Amino acid sequence: MLKINIGDQIPAFQSVTERGAEFSLNDLKGSPTVLYFYPKDNTSGCTLEAKSLRDAKEELMRRGYKIVGVSPDSVKSHQNFCTKHDLNFTLLADTDHSLSEAVGVWRMKRMYGREYMGIVRTTFLLDAEARVTHIIEKVDTKDSYGQIVALLDK
Repeated sequence: MLKINIGDQIPAFQSVTERGAEFSLNDLKGSPTVLYFYPKDNTSGCTLEAKSLRDAKEELMRRGYKIVGVSPDSVKSHQNFCTKHDLNFTLLADTDHSLSEAVGVWRMKRMYGREYMGIVRTTFLLDAEARVTHIIEKVDTKDSYGQIVALLDK
């Protein structure tokens, strides 16, 4: 269950980008943000989602949005993911899953009869004060951008 709702501000956090730079709640402020949580670098669904957002970055920027992705992968993994797929936005290494836990996307998952903790793919649209304006819980990895634009155009 999500721990954050529409109208809530993203909780304070500290993280590191794919470039090794510090990143916090203050870095989300100042412009609207697509903050998306995904399970793992270089997996099929996560790659499709990242490419959808990469290809839509210019349009999202025209609308004032920046893109920030979050997964439990390491800085090195993020660097490789960005290089391999020409990703043009920030990825946060939530290796201790503190941010994922704070917003409620770190949950028990099941695959092939096995249970484990992991990120449940979720996208949050934030305003310039890092308050949630929209939540997408059923992300279409092939058309994440289309889902976002449909919400923004309502």
